[in-house]
Amino acid sequence: METKVPATIPYMLYEQVRQMIIDGTLAPGQPLREQELERRFGTSRSPIREALRLLELSGLATHAQRRGFRVVLYSEREIRQLYLLRAELEAYAIQGLAGHKDLQPLLGRLRDAHERLVRCEPGRAVLSYLSTVRGAFLEVVDFVGNQPLREAVHRLNERCEPLRYNLFRRGFSDVGASACFVGRVADAITQRDFDLAAAIRRECAHWILPMVLRAYAEEVGARAIGAG
Repeated sequence: METKVPATIPYMLYEQVRQMIIDGTLAPGQPLREQELERRFGTSRSPIREALRLLELSGLATHAQRRGFRVVLYSEREIRQLYLLRAELEAYAIQGLAGHKDLQPLLGRLRDAHERLVRCEPGRAVLSYLSTVRGAFLEVVDFVGNQPLREAVHRLNERCEPLRYNLFRRGFSDVGASACFVGRVADAITQRDFDLAAAIRRECAHWILPMVLRAYAEEVGARAIGAG
């Protein structure tokens, strides 16, 4: 009699492989071979395959006929699209705050995020720092209450996670600027100058994008040399 795999196992495997993609344990473009993952995690192929499908749905893995699954390998164009589209959608969310009278709950959360970023030492807690940076602008998206917008931004954020982590792994240290952008957005929202707050969000994306691109090119290049 065949034993049905508990539904939670694919999600547990998904989370573990996801983290390995984000932190660079699995390199951009690296094959995700089912047999290797079976041996690593000591499980059968069925939950592994389901976990890989979940990674494909999240945008962290790709699948090609007869080539199987691979860690996503971004082109420069794709990275630009991800960062600028996410900034544009978050700017749109900021401008949507004009329809809300009481912004104090949101402002409280933004101020708290700003303070945590100022105090944070990403060298000791990279994931915590990145979570706070990502969460600051997601607070705005969630507050607006536009579900299709929320789903789109969360998906874009997920696809940006390996890029963010790689930037810090390769020596990014200007953490004060990230905190400053969050603080400036909060100040503009406090004044109900939503156009200014949206412009600052776009400015933030244009500021960090060249560093993200450079760090990713270095990572891909270093992996290629190592493989050679």
